[in-house]
Amino acid sequence: MKKLLVLLVFFSYFSQAQILQQKERAAAIDMILVDRFNTLLPQLMDRTEFDMWILISREYNEDPVLKTMLPSTWLNARRRTILVFYRNKKKNTIEKLAVARYNVGKNIESAWDKEKQPDQWKALVDIISERNPDKIGINFSENFGIVDGIVKTDYEAFMKVLPAEYKPRVTSAEKLAIAWVETRTAQEMELYSELVKITHDIIAEAFSTSVVKPGTTTTDDVVWWLRQKVTDMGLKTWFHPTVDIQRSGETLQSHIVSFSDRPKDKVIRPGDLIHCDFGITYLRLNTDCQQHAYILRNNETSSPEFLDKAFADGNRVQDVFTGNFETGKTGNEILLKSLDQGRAEGLTPAIYTHPLGLFGHSSGPTIGMWDSQEGVSGTGDYPLYENTVYAIELNTTVSIPEWKKDIRIMLEEAGFWGPEGFRYVNQRQTKLITIPKR
Repeated sequence: MKKLLVLLVFFSYFSQAQILQQKERAAAIDMILVDRFNTLLPQLMDRTEFDMWILISREYNEDPVLKTMLPSTWLNARRRTILVFYRNKKKNTIEKLAVARYNVGKNIESAWDKEKQPDQWKALVDIISERNPDKIGINFSENFGIVDGIVKTDYEAFMKVLPAEYKPRVTSAEKLAIAWVETRTAQEMELYSELVKITHDIIAEAFSTSVVKPGTTTTDDVVWWLRQKVTDMGLKTWFHPTVDIQRSGETLQSHIVSFSDRPKDKVIRPGDLIHCDFGITYLRLNTDCQQHAYILRNNETSSPEFLDKAFADGNRVQDVFTGNFETGKTGNEILLKSLDQGRAEGLTPAIYTHPLGLFGHSSGPTIGMWDSQEGVSGTGDYPLYENTVYAIELNTTVSIPEWKKDIRIMLEEAGFWGPEGFRYVNQRQTKLITIPKR
């Protein structure tokens, strides 16, 4: 009942479009961690068949996964922090221990008495020996950087002190670590919907006459307005936003120019199709969104029909793509099937979708990259699981006779894959924004 009341308070803040104060944010983060540790983690350890998971980090050089487990008041690990999770499936228990001088918040209890055992590594070995686990996971991975968290020094020190009988039981915790990072709880999804709404609202303001003055405002002006707006709201961006222009009389640029080498100070003019790529970080979750707006000419009351049709093609690529989501299918399988279907419909799609959540470019199945449309080795071979979120990122190239050129409709929205199938976390853009809005 207490958790429900706390959630209701949080959601009442959201419904009033207010950002939580730091104290309320901390309470929300810690409440979510309790649920993730006590309910989610045992399920994930059973699914991946680990009965012990060990994470080792030192202050300011944290394992990225360990950092997601720290309480709200811990901004970094302290000294060398070692976390040990032990799952006894028969007894249906989960132990959350820290081989550290301190409790790690209220969830993870200190299990090291330095006065009795001065050597931290031997204290870790004692915990392992007492529980005699069958399968010990530590965070190293060839393909997934986020879950490759143990450093060479700590790995060598751990293996040196570990008794010989346990060494064959040590293996990569890649699947468990990815599952922890990618899986969203019901509580998190309630919050996620509001995060996406906040993101959409910021873009709506950026793509309005309060920010854009055609003939004067530059793309870089809008970029820095977005950065400042987020800062003023007490939030953060997880990447530097971008704003770009497509217009009649200018050649469609390559993907690499569109993504990284676009002009940064281009004046926005009537008749332009403008596009942004923007995301925020809040309550340890991340958003990633791309939307389009059209700058109306003096005699126009709506965007041109040919641009509306091009935008509809972009929505169709989204539908084709998300319609091919299937639990157990790899990112590469979903990618290739979607591209084939889109091309069969006469579209020119490119798909480069990534997992989204505790990190912007998170761990989970990579579903294409802009420069790897034939599939992605390693991360693209990972399967789709339920209760996961993705930045549905893609584009379609459309020929525009009226402009005598091709344009690229580039879209990105947060999407959730769960037991009931696919849904957008909080809607998607289905019509061009117009500036001014009419």
